[in-house]
Amino acid sequence: MNKVILMGRLTRDPEVRYSAGESSTAVARYTLAVDRRYRRDGSDQTADFIGCVAFGRSAEFAEKYLRQGTKICVTGRIQTGSYTNRDGQKVYTTDVVVEDQEFAESKAASSGGGGGMAYQPQPTQAPAMPTPSQASPADGFMNIPDGIDEELPFN
Repeated sequence: MNKVILMGRLTRDPEVRYSAGESSTAVARYTLAVDRRYRRDGSDQTADFIGCVAFGRSAEFAEKYLRQGTKICVTGRIQTGSYTNRDGQKVYTTDVVVEDQEFAESKAASSGGGGGMAYQPQPTQAPAMPTPSQASPADGFMNIPDGIDEELPFN
């Protein structure tokens, strides 16, 4: 099975190109900076920089919404390849082909809360106040009223 799940921040805005032909397809490339859990001995590097490529609607989403510094979660697969550069040297590549991508934090959190208002849904009706028999005791569990045993879905 070839499955990759990454969470990190974009190192720069995605680079989006469109394939040639009558049905052009969007192709987005970006690099994720993914924090390491532990620092290797003698290394100052605390993150890995992983190349990602998205196609079609995922690429269009990246072009429209993803920006440098955005924290995202990517699900995909690893794809390796190679090509010969202009100097005649063989170059090996490893990319994550994006199957799914989503935001990993709110827009307000990513901007540091700098004056922006975060969306907070308001309840449509006020929550009912618990009756004294339902009030939570000190252990955090709600008291079950007497005589309700036969209505419970389990024994």
